[in-house]
Order: sequence, then C-alpha cells, then structure tokens
Amino acid sequence: RAVKETTAFEEIIGASAAMKRVFDLIERAADSDVSVLITGESGTGKELVARALHRRSPRSQKPFVALSCAAVPEHLLESELFGYVKGAFTDARSPRAGLLTQAAGGTLFLDEIGDMSLSLQPKLLRALQERRFRPVGGNDEASFDARIITATNRDLESAVEDRTFRQDLYFRINVVRIHLPPLRARGNDVLLIAQTLLERYASVSGRHVTGLTKSAAQ
Repeated sequence: RAVKETTAFEEIIGASAAMKRVFDLIERAADSDVSVLITGESGTGKELVARALHRRSPRSQKPFVALSCAAVPEHLLESELFGYVKGAFTDARSPRAGLLTQAAGGTLFLDEIGDMSLSLQPKLLRALQERRFRPVGGNDEASFDARIITATNRDLESAVEDRTFRQDLYFRINVVRIHLPPLRARGNDVLLIAQTLLERYASVSGRHVTGLTKSAAQ
C-alpha cells in the first residue's frame, strides 16, 4: 500500500526526508540553466537525477546526452567532447561532431567529472566560460547551447586542495549542488524500492507475486 500511495518522482522512488530534500532541489533547479553538480556514492542514482532535471526543464524536448569521463581513455575524451575535423589524426577520415554539439538545445551530463585529466580541465573550463570550443585539429571555433550537469562520487573539495582538480572549474560546475544520500541513510525507502522491483520483475516473468513477507522485509 505504501508503494501505491507514494508518488515516484520521475524514475526515483523515495519517501524519506532525505529524498524529499533532493526532490525539492530538483524542482527548484530544473527551470534554470545554471550548472548542477550531483554528488554521492556510486549507485545512488546520480544519472536519474540528471535525467529528472532535464525532463522538467524547458530543454526537455531536446537531446539528453550522457558521458562517463571515467569510461573514456584520456586521449579520446577531448575528441568525444569537442569533436574533430577531417585529418585531425590518422583515423579521422571525416569530421565528427562532439557531444557539446550533439546536445544542442538540450543537456550534456558529464558523469565522474572528478576523473577528468588536469590537461583537459582548462579546455572544458574555457568552453563553459565562453560557450565556444575548438574541435580537435580545427582552426575555427564553434558555439554551443547545452546545459551542463556533472556528477562525481569523489570529494572534489579535497581534490582541489590536492591540486588534482582545478578550483576555477569546480566553482564553474558547482553553482547548484544536489547531494544524493546512500540507501543506508534513507530509512524505509529500501522497502519501497524492493517492492517496486519485485512488482516489475514479477510482471516481466509472468509470476503472480503480491509482496514481501514480513521476514523477507526484515
């Protein structure tokens, strides 16, 4: 009954006080174009928050483009972001638009921003400041129009102190911060999520499952 009475916020299930604070921040930040930094441990749902911000924004009908900075090798990340021109490197037989261009009018979500190399950080900073970038191997700059949302499971303030993350870039991306609490700090949300997943997979597998037993819930 609690699951049915709880309205999920976009794709995010939760009724705890901690998550209600998150939902309130999403509501207040969605209409603006300010940069948002989403923090929290791995698996807390940072991309779900980014997608909720996009869907509730005036940019919702435009692309949502996501990239994990930790999943792309350092030497490829720049061309992924900014694109490249023909002949920029050996395999560049034709030009390719970067993600800043692909997200035109919409939202670019950069996950694990704390893993971005120090050599690339000033290039991203300049792009965010000027709203312009230069494709790899190109001579001409291009403008872009995309909202930037970033996320990390790292302590960026400590990274700034250790000089592994630029302070000016940190200030640029951290206009609004949304911190996601871990599940262990969300009380009975674990039961709401468990019941939701149970119903979803029971439906997929064609099983008639009404709910969790008391012992299973415990």
